[in-house]
Amino acid sequence: MKLLGISGSLRQESYNRKLVHEAARLFAPTEFIEGNLRFPLYDGDLEAQGIPAEVQTLADQIAAADAVVISGPEYNKSISGVLKNALDWVSRVEGNPWHDKPVAILSATSGMAGGPRTQFALRHCMVSFRPQLLMGPEVTIGNAPKAFGEDGRLTNETSIKFLQQLMDALREAAKG
Repeated sequence: MKLLGISGSLRQESYNRKLVHEAARLFAPTEFIEGNLRFPLYDGDLEAQGIPAEVQTLADQIAAADAVVISGPEYNKSISGVLKNALDWVSRVEGNPWHDKPVAILSATSGMAGGPRTQFALRHCMVSFRPQLLMGPEVTIGNAPKAFGEDGRLTNETSIKFLQQLMDALREAAKG
């Protein structure tokens, strides 16, 4: 089973990147691919020159995956610009790689709440793509600097339990 992980943060040591990798570990796919969101800003003039190769690569990875897990930070009570830009670009490719794709949403933030508003905003952004969005359990990791051990793994047993439940549900949805 192929799992695509997308982090809405570009930072190498991002808590959301760590959370995507934890999700992949618990999902236990036969193949895990981490999507790259380092795209130019969406611009209709750029699009007129053709879809950038890195955008097409992500769209192809979404289409080929059995399931997708997205983890994003909460920036100003919404999703990161990087993630929104990626959604906008992928919406411009031929076809809709998201259609009926099982998708789980996660979030990790330095603040205490853990990102419920980014999850709400991301769900709203994705509705028009018609993926199969899993509704729960919600996995929001607050106080992220203290939530991960030196090895990059989650340390809180309750968080691990909810993440495992969500990954089990994602695996079942992917089996179809």
